[in-house]
Amino acid sequence: MKFAVIVFPGSNCDMDLLWAVKDILGEEAEYVRHDADSLAGFDGVLIPGGFSYGDYLRCGAIARFSKIIKEVIRFADEGKPVFGTCNGFQILTEAGLLPGVLLRNESLHFVCKPVSLKVVNNQTPFTSDYQKDEVIQLPVAHGEGNYYCDESTLEQLKANQQIVFTYANKNPNGSLENIAGIINEKGNVLGMMPHPERAVESLLGSEDGLRFFKSIVKNYGKVRASV
Repeated sequence: MKFAVIVFPGSNCDMDLLWAVKDILGEEAEYVRHDADSLAGFDGVLIPGGFSYGDYLRCGAIARFSKIIKEVIRFADEGKPVFGTCNGFQILTEAGLLPGVLLRNESLHFVCKPVSLKVVNNQTPFTSDYQKDEVIQLPVAHGEGNYYCDESTLEQLKANQQIVFTYANKNPNGSLENIAGIINEKGNVLGMMPHPERAVESLLGSEDGLRFFKSIVKNYGKVRASV
């Protein structure tokens, strides 16, 4: 597979994603700037964490109007995989590709530490290499990771099994129902606050994130191979 790693002014986890995909996973990946207007030739999109446009206004709110986002939306509408971590998750909600919003952490403090996550739904193209209800370890690093949505949206998320990850032990940000990551109804756009790209080898303290990317390749790589 060939992945596009979208880079905005203020992105700081773009290198982490590129390294995880190219050096650890062994797949192709290239940076794509925020002002690009094409994703031609790519099989998947990865939106990194960081502080796009300095997090002025709201996290992800300015990035949402970047030229590349129109192309990301088209890409997602075609059923191709789109993943956003941390600020990438915030951008996906601002762009309307995922429901809900990310609010300030309940503590009003930036949180940076490893957390335990439960894999609530392993029947997605992003989580098929995990076991249902498996507890994994991934790091978080955010100040606005408090996921919130209205009651009707929450019921819809539950009914459609769109809640993919929840915080297994202590909730680091106060998010509704301990939600750490969700997927769209079609099943090809996933956003989460934790960073799987920072947990792809034992040197980093956990390899639990590697299976996330392996799942994507296993489920979408075969599509390209058959074309």
